[in-house]
Amino acid sequence: MTIFEQYATLLRAASPVALATVIDGPGIGAKLLVRPDHDPVGTLGDPELDRVVARDALGELEAARSGVRNYGPAGQTTPEDLLDQPTVRIFIESHAPPPQMWIFGAVDFTAALARVAKVLGYRVTVCDAREVFATRRRFPMADEVRVSWPKPVFDDIGDELGPRDAVCILTHDPKFDVPAVQGALSTRVGYIGVMGSRTTHDRRMERLAEVGIIAPIDVDRLMSPIGLDIGARTPEETAVSICAEIIASRTGRSVPSLRDTTGDIHS
Repeated sequence: MTIFEQYATLLRAASPVALATVIDGPGIGAKLLVRPDHDPVGTLGDPELDRVVARDALGELEAARSGVRNYGPAGQTTPEDLLDQPTVRIFIESHAPPPQMWIFGAVDFTAALARVAKVLGYRVTVCDAREVFATRRRFPMADEVRVSWPKPVFDDIGDELGPRDAVCILTHDPKFDVPAVQGALSTRVGYIGVMGSRTTHDRRMERLAEVGIIAPIDVDRLMSPIGLDIGARTPEETAVSICAEIIASRTGRSVPSLRDTTGDIHS
């Protein structure tokens, strides 16, 4: 199978893949196919250049970015190493699956959040242990509806979550939200938001401390109360607040999160 056939197969399967192509310099047109947990396919003309570009391509793939990078013919990247060397310009084209949003709790806010998340391109999973509430009829916009407690879900597919993904916990039941927080903290997920008042959050933190699954570094990962401080009241406004906070978290912008403010959530 040629590199182009492999590339096409992976694209059709929506598997994460990056294709690096020399667009200027020695070896123009050479290609390297890069996938997580697989050896690269092809060559750019030098083993060290292949190694460095494969490393960088995985980083671009993780962030779902594409772009042009400059190297020396043997993978040099620092300015002093590039002096008096012909520059190799390489276009890294990343194809990553859509980011995931897992929403725990089949409550009134869940449908609104799922709708906004779908507009933003997320693959949405709704999870609740109550079969009567976790139904496709209530959440037709979700890609998947799971009737389950949080732990089996994280045990089963928690390793799929990465920095581009989000976990939103909208329940107020400690039997459900405590294991959901615990499961989310055990993953590499980029955003963890938990709904509730400031009083509810304080009580939840006490329960987490009692069972020994919370540490200072974990506290910093939790956005609770969830969402930006924009005065949201309706489920739809709250969904916009949550998704805006997720975007700000991903892009590194400083914005007024409810976690970092004081006073009533709903004025």
